[in-house]
Amino acid sequence: MASPFVFEREVPRRDGSAGLRLAQRSGGGTGCVVWDAALVLARFLDKSAAHRQAPPGRRLRLPLLRKAVLELGAGAGLVGLMAATLGANVTVTDLEEVQDLLKMNIEKNQHLVTGSIQAKVLKWGEELTGFLPTPDYILMADCIYYEESLEPLIKTLRDLSGPQTHIICCYEERTIGKNPEVEQRFFELIQKDFELEKVPLEKHDEEYRSEDIHIFIIQKKKMNPPS
Repeated sequence: MASPFVFEREVPRRDGSAGLRLAQRSGGGTGCVVWDAALVLARFLDKSAAHRQAPPGRRLRLPLLRKAVLELGAGAGLVGLMAATLGANVTVTDLEEVQDLLKMNIEKNQHLVTGSIQAKVLKWGEELTGFLPTPDYILMADCIYYEESLEPLIKTLRDLSGPQTHIICCYEERTIGKNPEVEQRFFELIQKDFELEKVPLEKHDEEYRSEDIHIFIIQKKKMNPPS
């Protein structure tokens, strides 16, 4: 059987410096292309870093420099790579069948990385090994799609995150088929253990934004001390 065709997409950065170049694969499954939610989240991270010197009240504080960052369902790796160019120490994760594409894209963009980046296999819901210390940030773009994956995903978020971990979740709202029910179920489940804050659309990148693509910042609920 012939290998899926590999084609490339360039994603520009806000400062006008060299953009990220992502190899994609046609016919390789959902994890082998750059989805719109990944573009929105990557440029949101870039914007947040670009505004770190803005006056208080006019910026969203997401300092990535020297922070431990883990991406779930990384696919082609755009979001994690963007974080690594902003100085974060990143682990991008996905299933075994996506690892060669992830590693290819890490190699293609290594010259832009100012932090560090590595790829690891992670299947949601399974016991975690080799993922310590607890990350400062967990990134996830378009990970809300299959009903059967919701509970394993949320278990993995519970296992990976500590009280100071910020989960940045970006997803595209879809109205066909079971998508609305799946999205509703995700938010029902995650609010049992986590608090959610929606990022207003005006905080997204000015060019890479859409009313159908949402960003939430999620943290574990604080436990009340025993009386």
